This record gives sequence, C-alpha cells and structure tokens, in this order.
Amino acid sequence: MSKNEQNKLLIIPLGGMGEIGKNMTVIQYGKEILLIDSGLMFPEEEMLGIDIVIPDITYLIENKEYIKGILITHGHEDHIGALPYVLQQINAPLYGTKLTLGLVEGKLRETKLKKSNIFMNVIKPPTTVKIGSFTVDFISVNHSIPDAVGLAIHTPVGIICHTGDFKLDQTPVNGEKADLHKFAELGSKGVLVLMSDSTNAEREGYTMSEKVVGSTIEDIFRTSEDRIIVATFASNIHRIQQIFDAAYKNDRKVAVIGRSMVNVVNTALELGYLTVAKSLLMDLDELNRLPKEKVVIITTGSQGEPMSALTRMAMSEHKKVEIMPGDTVLISASPIPGNEKFVARTIDHLFRQGANVIYEAISGVHVSGHASQEELKLMLNLVRPKFFIPIHGEYRHLIHHAQLAAEVGIPPENILIAENGRVLEFTKDSGKISGRVTAGKVLVDGLGVGDVGNIVLRDRRQLSQDGILIVVVTIDKETTEVIAGPDIISRGFVYVRESEELMEQAREKVKQALRKCIEEDISEWSTIKSQVREHLGKFLFEQTRRRPMILPIIMEV
Repeated sequence: MSKNEQNKLLIIPLGGMGEIGKNMTVIQYGKEILLIDSGLMFPEEEMLGIDIVIPDITYLIENKEYIKGILITHGHEDHIGALPYVLQQINAPLYGTKLTLGLVEGKLRETKLKKSNIFMNVIKPPTTVKIGSFTVDFISVNHSIPDAVGLAIHTPVGIICHTGDFKLDQTPVNGEKADLHKFAELGSKGVLVLMSDSTNAEREGYTMSEKVVGSTIEDIFRTSEDRIIVATFASNIHRIQQIFDAAYKNDRKVAVIGRSMVNVVNTALELGYLTVAKSLLMDLDELNRLPKEKVVIITTGSQGEPMSALTRMAMSEHKKVEIMPGDTVLISASPIPGNEKFVARTIDHLFRQGANVIYEAISGVHVSGHASQEELKLMLNLVRPKFFIPIHGEYRHLIHHAQLAAEVGIPPENILIAENGRVLEFTKDSGKISGRVTAGKVLVDGLGVGDVGNIVLRDRRQLSQDGILIVVVTIDKETTEVIAGPDIISRGFVYVRESEELMEQAREKVKQALRKCIEEDISEWSTIKSQVREHLGKFLFEQTRRRPMILPIIMEV
C-alpha cells in the first residue's frame, strides 16, 4: 500500500459490477479494510460443467492482515455464497443480522468449516458498530428476504452509504418497514458517496408490495380443487410464510421438498422468522396419503434448474411426486436473466403432464425484491450524496441508474460508473477512478476451485461441439516401426459403422504422418503426436468441416 493511499478512501468493487451476482466490495482507509458481502454467481451457458462462479480474491489475500471485518447485507446466495471459499483464506469477523448469519452458518456446516474459528457478530438494526477507524450503522431495508440491511460507513474522509438490495415496501409481510428516517438523517449530515442497487433501474414506477402476492396466492388456493405445487426461491421467506398462511386458511397440509428449500425453512423456523402451526407441516410420504384437495407441496425449481425437484417432476423423474392432470402448479418467481429457456421448457413439460400452470407472465404471483425507478429517485433525494456509484446490476442497469441520478440533480461528473477491479479514490472534496487491482471470475467445478480456466473450458466446448478421436498406435522402440494400429476410437464425432470409409482414410493419413516421421528420423513423442494431430485434423476438416479433439496415444514395445 503506497504512502499517498494512507489517507485516502478507496472503494474497490471485486464483483457485482456489470453483472448480477458475486457481489463483493472493498472499503479501504489507510491500512484498514472492510469487505461488504461475499457472493457467488451461477454459471453462464457456455461455462460447461461449472457449478458456481466466485470473485477473484487475490487482492484480499495480498492484504489479509488489514481486513477488519466482513459486513453482510442479507442472506441471498449472490451475497453470501462465496463465504465458505473466502473464509478458508481469510479469517475476519462477520457482521450481519440473525437470519443472515443463520444461513451463513448452514453454508459453513455444508463445507465442514469449523464455526468456532469464525467470529460472528449478530446485529439487530438500528445498531452502530465501531470497527477499527470505521463506524458502521446497520439500517433496516425491505427486500425479498427478511433481515436485509443497508449500511452507513463513517470514515475519516466522509460517510459511505450502501443501500444493499432494497425496495420500499409500505405494507411489508412482517410489518418491518425500511428505516427511511435514518437515510434522511444521513442526507442531512452529508453523505460523501451513495452506492445503490440498480437491478430494476429500467422499470418505471414503484415495485409492488409483497402483500399483493399473498392475496393472489390465497385466491388460487381458494379456487383450486386438486393438489397445489408451489415453486419459489428458497430464500423468499415472506413468500413461503404467505403460502403457509393460505394453506392454513384453506385447510390444506404442506410438505417442503428440495434440499435448499428444506435447509432455509428449517433455519427460518428455528430462528423464528416463519410462524407455522405444527399440524400444518407434514412429511411427503404422509402427505401423499391425504386427499388431493388437502395437499400443498412447496418446492425448489422456480428457475428450471436441471436437477431441481420441480424440473424432475415435470420430466416424470421425481421418485415421490408425479404430476397428475388437474394439479395446479404455481411458479412464484421471475426467471433470472439467462434462465428464461429453462423456465419455459419446464412450464411446457408441466402443461404436457396435464397440470394447470400459473406463472408470472400470466398472473400476479411474483413481485420483485428490488426498487423500481421512483424508489431509486426517492433514495437519491433522501440521501443527497456528493458522489454516486450505481452498483448491483448489468452494465445497462448501471447506465439507467446513472441517468436517474442526473435527473434528480447529481452533477454528471460526480456519477462514477465502475467496473470490477477498478479503484475509486475519494477525498473530502474529490472522487475519481484511479487504478486497477486483480479481479475476475474464479470457476468452481466440484471440489476444484479455480483449476478450470479458459483452456479447459475451450477443450470442453470443443468436445461438446465436435467430439473426440483417440488414435492408438504401437511402435517398436528400436526401429520406430509401427507394429500395431493405428486404431481410431470415435466419441461424439461420427457414428463409426456408418463412416467406415472415412475411418479407413483417416487411418491412412495417420500412417502417412508416421512414415514421414520415420523418414525424417523424428523420435520425440511430442513431435510425432503433433504430426499425427496436424495431418489428421487437416484431413477431417476438409472432409467434414468439423474439428474434433484428436488424442494420439503411442505405446512402445
């Protein structure tokens, strides 16, 4: 850390800029760092075989002795999902609300991280905590999960206000409204930087209250004469509460299925965030013995994920639940960008099974947990910051949010649109983008963290598109003469039985390549293999316009 950085305030996003997911932001003053959130992102379609994507934390590892704490705004995966990986490298205390840390604990248990080694500070807003030279206010906000908070970080240079993910719900399900007074009070004191959620910056007006969904769900429960299956986000506890309430009013019993749904519901019940009559919840086997009009199943799979419970039901692959004609399937969620195809496919399959499917496009069974334009403007007007940084959104969302900020009177030169890894530097009077640190995507595949890079993905892409040819040749060690082969094994390239002529020609090309090596006295394995690859690859491309992966295997005897 250079000397001139000592008294400057730095904000460094390591994730969550220009993308939805893997939120992570560094706040740094002198030799002290606070980290806000530590989230994951789900892989894009072309990331074949990848399970999750987490931020590159090289900068944090390089400066780990300076990290004073990790502040967590709420319990969604895109804000807590990378914690098990981060905490293996960095031991810093966590600060978050009861439910948020309860969900974090569940994640750490799954990854066998010892909780005793991790210091967790449970915060109940409005609370102020002193961490090093920072003073942090935790501020209640509304979102699609309870216990979400915004942050006001008081630094020697000025106040940074971070909204977290928020909306302004005037009639929240749990009765806990966003603390607008606190945001207004901060505005009166003077805020140096506002960092605000941009997810719905394209949407005009206001985001509807969660209660609206509750009354729609009640109507559906009242009029449905058969079994009801509801798919929603596991973390949307307010939504799950409303499903339980509707079931209770209509004398139906409920079973919860899907690993993440079961985990979150159990955590929320333990911590008192869900209120459910004991007689309401049943095991799935018990539930299946009841008349259909008495049954509700809450499940995962609202995003059409291939292995989720709802998708398996739609494909008739679920062990315990079979979709029957007359079933009402309620998908109470909107597709995350990129998941639209999966969701549409699941809906189609459910209709084919004879179910009545109710989803966002045709009814009010979902509302967003993020603020729309008018709420974003209200937040800007309450806080009245000197500088504004739109966060948490794809690039177009950040641009739209920047335009809203300009509309309410923030000077365009004081609106900073950042990218992951950019260093934003502030003094009491100035703010600029001043440099860059290492940032990017770390791909997690099974237990491997970061061992799948661009080259491996490129190979997977090639294998998935054009298949593989394995060429096996046995060579005499002394004379380098071919004793057996070449044999060619094809997988995912052509059906061998129908392409015998092509395979024969391919074998001939391999022989030519080997003869050339003998003539030129080439005995290096790597050179022989590359010659085989080159000759065969060129021939196959001319014949088929495809480039399969070619793996030569040479055995010596």
